[in-house]
Amino acid sequence: MSACNLVAEATWKEIESKRSVTDDHLWTLHFIFGKNFERATRIVDQRGVKKISGEPSRRSIFQVMGESRRKEEYLCFPENFCSCYSFFYDVVNRTEQLCCKHQLAARLAASLGAYSEVKVSDEELAMLLSKL
Repeated sequence: MSACNLVAEATWKEIESKRSVTDDHLWTLHFIFGKNFERATRIVDQRGVKKISGEPSRRSIFQVMGESRRKEEYLCFPENFCSCYSFFYDVVNRTEQLCCKHQLAARLAASLGAYSEVKVSDEELAMLLSKL
């Protein structure tokens, strides 16, 4: 794990433990993630993150609103995957970013508890995931 990833992970854990964000946290995450983090904070501020949880398993995935006029929604595992184009192009293919803005928005919302929660059956969650 890179030094940036270690610092980011420590920052996320501190935000989670306090359920609040300080200016130092914001500065650190902005330094590591740049404009993607700015965009992620806008998504969270606009209440654009949902946590979809399957019942009874409690497995979950995040659904994050895009910023475009079309208001697309992307399925996202904050630390590993997003269904958006930028994830595949900038993160996976070109390795120019550590993660996309949707992953950051999901991680920030999860750390702060700033998401709406939608409960579905495990079957419905499986159908949603099968579309990936």
